Amino acid sequence: MQSVDCIIDAGWIIPVEPANTVLENSSIAIHHGRIIEILPTADVTEKYTANTHHRMPGHLLTAGFVNTHTHAAMSLMRGLADDIPLMDWLQNHIWPAESTFMSEEFVRDGCELAIAEMLRSGTTCFNDMYFFPDITARTASNAGMRAVVGLIVLDFPTIWAANANEYIDKGLQLNDQLRGEDLINTAFAPHAPYTVSNEPLEQIQTLVNELELPIHIHLHETEEEISQSIKQFGMRPIQRLNQLGLLSPNLVAVHMTQLEQPEIDLLAENGVHVVHCPQSNLKLASGFCPVDQLQQAGVNVALGTDGAASNNDLDMGNEMQTAALLAKAVSGNAGSLPASKALEMATLNGARALGMDHLIGSLLPGKAADIIAIDLNTIETRPLYHLDSQLVYASSRDKITDVWINGQHLLNQRELTTLDSSAILNKTNNWQQKIRKS
Repeated sequence: MQSVDCIIDAGWIIPVEPANTVLENSSIAIHHGRIIEILPTADVTEKYTANTHHRMPGHLLTAGFVNTHTHAAMSLMRGLADDIPLMDWLQNHIWPAESTFMSEEFVRDGCELAIAEMLRSGTTCFNDMYFFPDITARTASNAGMRAVVGLIVLDFPTIWAANANEYIDKGLQLNDQLRGEDLINTAFAPHAPYTVSNEPLEQIQTLVNELELPIHIHLHETEEEISQSIKQFGMRPIQRLNQLGLLSPNLVAVHMTQLEQPEIDLLAENGVHVVHCPQSNLKLASGFCPVDQLQQAGVNVALGTDGAASNNDLDMGNEMQTAALLAKAVSGNAGSLPASKALEMATLNGARALGMDHLIGSLLPGKAADIIAIDLNTIETRPLYHLDSQLVYASSRDKITDVWINGQHLLNQRELTTLDSSAILNKTNNWQQKIRKS
């Protein structure tokens, strides 16, 4: 009889790998933060004893969601500027608010709010791009949350750095400081082709080759971005990045609503990963990412929420449903992006984009115990015919009752265990008053 830290029994398990697999009346044995075995519940007590044993016969277990594009601290600007185009939203509302209020305290409090929301909606890893990435890293680590923090780069000065060289230098220092962190990884995060010039992009590519880090960038988000690039550089942004050598399996390209077939083929040839943010793109009228064409070409497509200032939530389950529905409408094919593929986009594909699929994104022995439990014994989720469809089309974040990251129970029957919800709400209300008065 082997002793383990934890056993979770469930009515159903969708491990994500192998694809289209549903295990009924099965259990997960967890030890030292890793999945030891998935086996029939009838056999588990004959093989294992556990310090903690959760019995959840009405629940579905699956891999935690990987939110592959966030600006976590922007949660404090949720609803600040709605129903306006992207560049107006950025230049006349978001950037002025950031210039007034940006600080370590703003990022810490905004990240706490975001992490609390993400945990309560089943996200176990997020890929972030924002100022003070050191604070984001510390806040996530303190909460027991898995994160990839972006080493942000811009051409223009902000509170974080004065110029591109300083952004890169501070990013390299932070990357060194975070080595050995169990839950925190890094990625270079040049904001976008229209805010970062050629020289820093080439420098980033050189560093990526040395350090083997991802590059996280907004790309082909709007028609205006394309027009601006053609006017300034005589080519579309993807062509420019290709000339600079950035198109590679290290590149995580976010939004991608303005794509032509030759560009899709180029992405596939170079192993570039795409992050689809359907709700943010819809809300800002940025366009439609051609998910069906990308997947047919063999491009790995993951999912992200973007920031809560443009979404306005960090609910990956809702994003997954929107992606599945939108793909059908855009392609004119009801078979586009079936539920099982939408779940892969929200889990394993995100892990692949971040170079972390050896660790997260599916429930397999040896992988981290990043697990979510969804209550399917409810009026809204019965009857049960196809579990993946029920998860994508009928479930909602309030059905997610429990979340584990590295085997640590961070959401226990809808209650956060490492974050103080009341304190987060009080701090958020204080920020609301400050920002509203400005």
